[in-house]
Amino acid sequence: MDYSKRKDSSNSVFADPNSENNDEEKEDLCPGFKDADAFVKYGLGAVLSATKASASLPQTGDEYDFYRSFPGFQEFCERQGDKLLQGMSQIMQHHGCRSHMRDRNKLTGLEERFDLVVDSNDVILERVGILLDEADGVNRSQQPVLPAGFQAPKIVVSSWNRKGSGSGSRSETFRLLHAKNIVRPQLKFREKVDNSNTPFVPKIFIKPNAVKPLPSYFTNKQIRKERPEDLDVPAALADFIHQQRTQEHVEDMFSHPYQYELDHFTLTESLLSKPQPLMYKPLDETKCSFIETLEDLVALNEKLCKLSEFAVDLEHHSYRSFLGLTCLMQISTRDEDFIIDTIELRGELYILNEAFTDPAIVKIFHGADSDMEWLQRDLGLYVVNLFDTHQASRALNLARHSLDHLLKHYCTVESDKRYQLADWRIRPLPEEMVQYARSDTHFLPYIYDCVREQLLDFNHGQPGLLQCVWNKSKDISLKKYVKPIFTEESYLELQRKQKRSFNTQQLTAFRLLFAWRDKLARQEDESTGFVLPTHMMNKISEEMPKEPQGIIACCNPVPPLVRQQVNELHLLVQQAREMPLLKAEIAAQKKKGLTPIKKADVTLFGPHDTSRVSESDLHNCSTDEMPIKQGMLFAEDEPKMDVDEENTSGLVAKAKITQFEEPETQNDPESLPVGQMKARRIIESFENPFRMYLPSNNVHISKNAKFDPSSKIFEISKRWKLQSIEQQQKELDAKKKAKEEKKELTKKVADERKKAKQSYQESLQNVPTVREQAAESVKPGTKRERVASDVGESTPKPSKKLLKSAEKPEKTEPPPPEPFKPFDYRKSDLKVFAGNKPTDNTQFDPNRQSNDFRKKKKPKGQKSNSGGGKSMSYMAGKSDRGFKHNWPKR
Repeated sequence: MDYSKRKDSSNSVFADPNSENNDEEKEDLCPGFKDADAFVKYGLGAVLSATKASASLPQTGDEYDFYRSFPGFQEFCERQGDKLLQGMSQIMQHHGCRSHMRDRNKLTGLEERFDLVVDSNDVILERVGILLDEADGVNRSQQPVLPAGFQAPKIVVSSWNRKGSGSGSRSETFRLLHAKNIVRPQLKFREKVDNSNTPFVPKIFIKPNAVKPLPSYFTNKQIRKERPEDLDVPAALADFIHQQRTQEHVEDMFSHPYQYELDHFTLTESLLSKPQPLMYKPLDETKCSFIETLEDLVALNEKLCKLSEFAVDLEHHSYRSFLGLTCLMQISTRDEDFIIDTIELRGELYILNEAFTDPAIVKIFHGADSDMEWLQRDLGLYVVNLFDTHQASRALNLARHSLDHLLKHYCTVESDKRYQLADWRIRPLPEEMVQYARSDTHFLPYIYDCVREQLLDFNHGQPGLLQCVWNKSKDISLKKYVKPIFTEESYLELQRKQKRSFNTQQLTAFRLLFAWRDKLARQEDESTGFVLPTHMMNKISEEMPKEPQGIIACCNPVPPLVRQQVNELHLLVQQAREMPLLKAEIAAQKKKGLTPIKKADVTLFGPHDTSRVSESDLHNCSTDEMPIKQGMLFAEDEPKMDVDEENTSGLVAKAKITQFEEPETQNDPESLPVGQMKARRIIESFENPFRMYLPSNNVHISKNAKFDPSSKIFEISKRWKLQSIEQQQKELDAKKKAKEEKKELTKKVADERKKAKQSYQESLQNVPTVREQAAESVKPGTKRERVASDVGESTPKPSKKLLKSAEKPEKTEPPPPEPFKPFDYRKSDLKVFAGNKPTDNTQFDPNRQSNDFRKKKKPKGQKSNSGGGKSMSYMAGKSDRGFKHNWPKR
């Protein structure tokens, strides 16, 4: 057989494995193999046997070295190695790679062979990938798939516009249906879309199949129509009035209308028993009806109420609407398909609640988490007795849980997901989109039977697993729609998802752009991605352009609303540039323990009036005497004081009698009637017309202005927050540092004083007193010894006798008293009493020094040192310096 023929036949087999008769002549792929599957099976067996044989070879180390010592084994290894290298070289030559595998150079041979094998593997694997893509129907050599009538240089690469292997010709192009100039459906709605920053209120006003009646708030149309938006009042006051009107209906407004029915719903035995799957009808043989009038909708509801189960699916659009639009509803029974135009019948679809809430009818959905919210938000529909095939797929541990996989697994149907992201607002609907919508629900009843049967078989006929799927489906039907509410902290969650570190200026720009985007999206009823995509908002916040052209440069392509309001965006970026440039950590210190300061909500007060000021505000009066607690402007939380602050704040006395106190504020707010409390709140919400004459503080600022991101007060408050945080942080750090330095200095002085005292006490331990020295000197028969004193020595070394006397003072006995004899002055030298002073000797004499010290007069108030100082510690005796005293003899 010619090689080129074999190659062509192999390519044809891999290119289209599903085709049975590609060539009229049926030739073998390889000699001995009739098709590719046989060849693959034989090759897999050969690879496995070779792997087992290689595993039984001697291992590298002592075992291999032992066998290598035999010449026969060595020769066999060399022969087999040459065969392997020759086979690898032939494979490389076949694929056009370098194949010099028999190089015997000991230095570079192994590295070159390894590089050759790596390069060859890359080439071979790349060709295998190309062949597999061609087998799947993806031909990279052809032109890219483009929309009809549109020539773009970019290649369309996505999963939703890729044709499968079994979808026919691979070169066919298709239309990407997108409506650019379609009339907005919101303009035809009788009930305007509510994009206000208020919680969602259910639209239901009739409750079919009710066990517990509907609350009075929904049944009384007068309460529902009294909306404060119709009055000529500010938006903030309108929200307050609406809140006060509906305060008594809060629990009913935000509860699930069918909560009681779902909690008390019980399954019948037929739903927990093993079913017999009923095969679906082909799409071509099934009738399809398009419902767009009220009469057809009523007829459909009557049909559905007579059934035991039906399948439901929705098509949604979210790009050109803030909350999103439900554009289409598909309902399929065992015999017929229905497609409902939910845009045209938006206000009439509540009729279907009769069938949707009937507990005897099973409603089959796939992935109903979002569908439940869309039904409540747009159509006012609720579901009782729901079965979700997505939850059943998870319970069965299937490979994938998508509807596409279930259709392949149970129905062998290849679903076409090209129109999954199409614009479903198009009217009239093209035939391709109608067929796609039908296929989502047409096969669901049969899949419902199959998964129930498998759930029972999987659990050995016990209904526990099936019961678990029903319970999870009931939890999904209990979900309530929650409208996105904007707060001043909403931007933080989005900023954390971006995982980018911003400084205070960039974070302020991101916050302002986020608030601007949310406000404009609600006004224009556009999605936030249409107004300003998140990646463009991040780019503008990072760059912070100085000119409007820089904002345009950060957006590619430029959104229409950004181009229209580029000057407003430039002003927001300029406001962010005026913020102090701090680290991101300081800007986020509110979460690290900063306690906000609560301002007094009074209109007039004097500087000494503390009757309405909380104790947490009093520490601002004296920063030196009272501890400082970090705080923020315009905060709502009550500050928590430390222990020290609580102790010191009690020292400040409050005024009992104030001059500027208003009489109505004397009453306790809790003791006032409800009507007066409501009236006071409404009066406080008005803006004071004399605000320009009031003091420059925040008492005249409206509460709503503080939290409105578009107001200047909001920006000023945020700026003061960061500045006060930084200043208080610096002051606290300085005080803390000074306190630590003072502690260290005090500790050091105390240690030095203690050390000096200890050394002084140690020096006085072995020094005898003067009396002890005198007692030793007057003992009879003892001779005074001269004590040698060195220069610079303040205390002489005491003798052993003195040491013993100092150690045992209680054993020393005083000398016996001698009889008194009067002194004979005739024997004395009278020159001693003369006034002549002997010449002072320059030599140091301790005896003379001690005598002079005794004669010196002490100043008044000074204690005499009777304990013996340094001068009194010398023992009396003769000086060894050649000086002789003429003492009078007794």
